[in-house]
Amino acid sequence: MKEQASSMKPRRISSLAISVHPCASVANLLLPLTLATIFTLSQSPARAESDKPMNVLFLVADDLNSWMLEDADRYAGKVVAPNLRKLASSGVNFTRAYTAAPVCSPSRTAFFSGVAPWKTGIYNNAQIINESEALNQDAVLSLAGLFKKSGYGTYGYGKITHGWDQKEHWDDKVGHKRDPAPPGAPLAKLSGGEQDWGPIHLTEEQMNDTGGANKAIAVLEKKHDRPFFLAYGSFNPHMPWYVPKKYFDMYPLDQIVLPELKDDDLDDLPPLAKAVSNGIGSFADKVIRSGKHKEAVQAYLATTTYVDTQMGRVLDALEKSPYKDNTIVVFLTDHGFHLGEKHHWQKTTLWEEGTHTLLMFRAPGVTETGGVSQRFVSLLDIYPTLAELCDLTPPATIDGRSLVPLLKDPMAPWQSTAITGLCHKTKTDLAYISIRHELGRYTRYGADEEEFYDTTKDPHEWTNQVDDPEYAATVKKLRALVPGFEDAAQPLPSALTQKRRGNPKKKRRNSSVLLNHENKPNRRTYHESLHSKPPFTPNSVKIDQRNHGTRRFGPAPIGGPFRTGSIRQRQVTRWANRRGWASQMADACVGSRIPSSRTGCRLRLLPASDRCPCG
Repeated sequence: MKEQASSMKPRRISSLAISVHPCASVANLLLPLTLATIFTLSQSPARAESDKPMNVLFLVADDLNSWMLEDADRYAGKVVAPNLRKLASSGVNFTRAYTAAPVCSPSRTAFFSGVAPWKTGIYNNAQIINESEALNQDAVLSLAGLFKKSGYGTYGYGKITHGWDQKEHWDDKVGHKRDPAPPGAPLAKLSGGEQDWGPIHLTEEQMNDTGGANKAIAVLEKKHDRPFFLAYGSFNPHMPWYVPKKYFDMYPLDQIVLPELKDDDLDDLPPLAKAVSNGIGSFADKVIRSGKHKEAVQAYLATTTYVDTQMGRVLDALEKSPYKDNTIVVFLTDHGFHLGEKHHWQKTTLWEEGTHTLLMFRAPGVTETGGVSQRFVSLLDIYPTLAELCDLTPPATIDGRSLVPLLKDPMAPWQSTAITGLCHKTKTDLAYISIRHELGRYTRYGADEEEFYDTTKDPHEWTNQVDDPEYAATVKKLRALVPGFEDAAQPLPSALTQKRRGNPKKKRRNSSVLLNHENKPNRRTYHESLHSKPPFTPNSVKIDQRNHGTRRFGPAPIGGPFRTGSIRQRQVTRWANRRGWASQMADACVGSRIPSSRTGCRLRLLPASDRCPCG
């Protein structure tokens, strides 16, 4: 350390052998001094600080839409988010950022692998990720893997990835868990499952997102002998919206502003677009008809502020740490969220509500405070941006474009990268593609099923102008900017997907043993169980008996504990949750434990890409 300190001291300008002619000009006399001064400054501690490798703090929130941008076209009401707004003002706030897929698993798979959905075939939650040739090649490297292979420490806490990950590249990773439902749930009395909201019975410190923030803070408080990539992800504001009452109190019901709605908003849509919406009579309409729309918006905003609080705690810990001047901070949301617009609730659409995200960057020495960029960018652009900022070489498989030019100059020229892909989760093998552009939004569902919105005049996307001759040239231009039918990868198979084309598969009887809620074999076949009616239990587990020595795990009697023990590879191959729903077991279940202390638990539906239901 002494040697390093001495080397960083400004070098003294010694009596250099400079012969000065009597007639020498003042400029000539000052030249050696000027050069010496520049050399001295180059050895200053400030320069040495900039030579440190950059750390990365990667923050992501689930299901958080762009209401906090204070854009009245998006939301005109109050959103309490002081910490994220402070971060946005400290660097560059990308106000036109868009997801590569408007649902959790494909979005996170895309931005964490850098590979686009129209390359991987992963457009929706329930698809079988292991069957993606584009994603499962040796050249593909996760974002954490890029930093790990470059000598970084890698830490991840909370919901960061979903379905696809390269777990070997984390030094420490603890995934997310849902908080338990409060007693008496559902509190809103509109629906069972996750579509609920109300004050939680836990203290804030007991909540899982708080615990994830605590782990991230602990990493920032440690001394590190190498640069780090630290990721923290909140599960909230994913439904259900259960947060402490103090956050609800920040939004009095009489001050809640509702999003603008249009009753006939679906009338000018093609059939496949209408099918993407929950539609007339959906949960969204149920919320509105019940008179609880303001309560739902209040709960979403309350949960947003809870998330802002946790993000703020992590950001405050960075400010207090010795790493604040050489740590890049990026905050993003994985996609948008509907609260009734187009008769829809939650995500999984290609409209502004489902695709628009938050994206903020602060890069010491690169960004300036107060930067705002209205260029149309993609979350796919994050991977190459971080690679360039940290002077790392990304794999050739990534599809995004580095945002560094926009970090230096938010108004720099830029061609839109804001392309989003989606497929219907149950009825189609078609890839839906949308682009957000200065000219508006263009979306292609099928050969003759398209949308175009002139967002300069119609920011809510209420009027589909695709057949208006006035916009023919614009539509043609935007149509050429998205991957064509022959270029976009077909959606991968899914337990929820039924092929639109071709003959449906014949029903096959499956002789695998089914355990009912009393842990006794049930004589019905697996297919029959999916379409059965009470009294057959909806909570049944199919056991793969090809793996010799497999122990049978099923839900215990109602109110009783799970059996304890380890889950081995492919022991449980499918979960059935309710009529017509099933999906393959998540790979994350492998090697996990079923704790004997979990009582009153019920197995629930999880897509193949989700985490183990036992944790």
